[in-house]
Amino acid sequence: MRYLVTLTDVAARPTAVVAATTSWQEFPTLWRPHLVEVWTCLHAGGIDRGCRNIMLYWDDTPHVEVGVELLVPCPLTGRVVASALPTGQVAMTTHFGPYAGLAAAHKAVIDWCDAQGRQRVGTRWEVYGPHNDDPAKVWTEVYYLLG
Repeated sequence: MRYLVTLTDVAARPTAVVAATTSWQEFPTLWRPHLVEVWTCLHAGGIDRGCRNIMLYWDDTPHVEVGVELLVPCPLTGRVVASALPTGQVAMTTHFGPYAGLAAAHKAVIDWCDAQGRQRVGTRWEVYGPHNDDPAKVWTEVYYLLG
């Protein structure tokens, strides 16, 4: 798949998340329960849809936040807290297709940054399009914060 990588400025976007410090080995088993926890909280607050899922990786430890863009106020409970996607200049691309191919989108952004002499600061995130049973209609935005 060919990726179009663009340079843009993004504003902070409010999120509702569960934050964790984990390992890359553990993360695949952790993200789904965290996301379910966030959606359970939102459902209790009367929100059933309209919030795109996000995964924010602050660094390579990784310190992560798993949750949703929160477009309307909602009471947050338990481990679900308010946060925000970063603001600043980013390199980004959109991946179309199954999530298993997301690594190629990340590599495309990293390669573009290297070729353009753009310094990545380590913070990156994914914003997921709406669910679709057809993997060919799934899309995910991939962002890397630049220094």
